[in-house]
Amino acid sequence: MPDYDYLCQTCHKRFVRFIPYQDYGKVEVACPHCGSLEVQRRIGRIRVTRSEDSRLESFSDMDDLDGLEEDPRALGRMMRKMSSEVGEEMGSEFNEVVDRLEAGQSPDDIEQSLPDYFDDGSDAASGFDDF
Repeated sequence: MPDYDYLCQTCHKRFVRFIPYQDYGKVEVACPHCGSLEVQRRIGRIRVTRSEDSRLESFSDMDDLDGLEEDPRALGRMMRKMSSEVGEEMGSEFNEVVDRLEAGQSPDDIEQSLPDYFDDGSDAASGFDDF
């Protein structure tokens, strides 16, 4: 889809402009907010499709798991990486736990401060005690 993101250098507002491929680079782009021609194209994020095997392979190095018991920050980074590889939103509780781990809070302290999350009868935190 030939939608291009721009940032106006005058009013600093972002906007998107549809330009057919054959016209890109040939048409002037003006800011729809202030009319300025001083705009800069912004390059958006890209996505790379990977197979499930490829995603899981990135976690196959057991050396990455060394020290997780003693380092809550490393545990938080690993959990965040796994979350991004899954590609699904894990929920606000998960994000809160990971944020706390990355800040250096111990898993035991987190579990004590969020008893409702860990004592709901589900297996949501069943692997958490292993660390």
